[in-house]
Amino acid sequence: MFKEIQQVIDKMDFNSISVARKQELDRLIDFIQLRAAQNAPIRLNFICTHNSRRSQFSQVWAQVASEYYDVPVQSYSGGVEVTAFNERAVASLKRFGFEIDKSGTDNPRYTVRWSEEAQPLVMFSKLYDDVVNPSEHFAAIMTCAHADENCPVVTGCEERIPIRYNDPKTYDDTPQESEMYDSRSFEIATELFYVFSNVSKS
Repeated sequence: MFKEIQQVIDKMDFNSISVARKQELDRLIDFIQLRAAQNAPIRLNFICTHNSRRSQFSQVWAQVASEYYDVPVQSYSGGVEVTAFNERAVASLKRFGFEIDKSGTDNPRYTVRWSEEAQPLVMFSKLYDDVVNPSEHFAAIMTCAHADENCPVVTGCEERIPIRYNDPKTYDDTPQESEMYDSRSFEIATELFYVFSNVSKS
């Protein structure tokens, strides 16, 4: 784990998560726990409208958390429209210590690393049912209200779990932009680390 990211992890406080929110996260814990108990692949597809901010944050932090707690998970993300991995979100991950390489111009591919040992993620905006995403035996985690309400059926998913986050896009081009992107990323990271910390490997 890169030193800067470990320092972010060290600052997480699970007590900052409300009881009501933990009850929402319990559904994701239960899904992961059940699949682990069955020795079945654990696939999580984080879905938001444009697959540009919240779902991308969720995908990368879920993968980091799963490796940190040694829970074998494959994390994915998608949307109901294709745009691009928002550059402000990419910049936020860089501030947290991720090493990120970019290739391409329209809807670029980003290679995201958080340790020397882990397989990096290749991240870009895509539909939730893109060929790189699982077509069956996965949980669809709906990270925004718009996608949750306008995508009533996610074909192939075993469970649909709403875990909504406020959109940092609200703060684009304001003095609070970087602070609010980092705040949303840290919120997502803390909640996903909480999830994986509660998965028993026995």
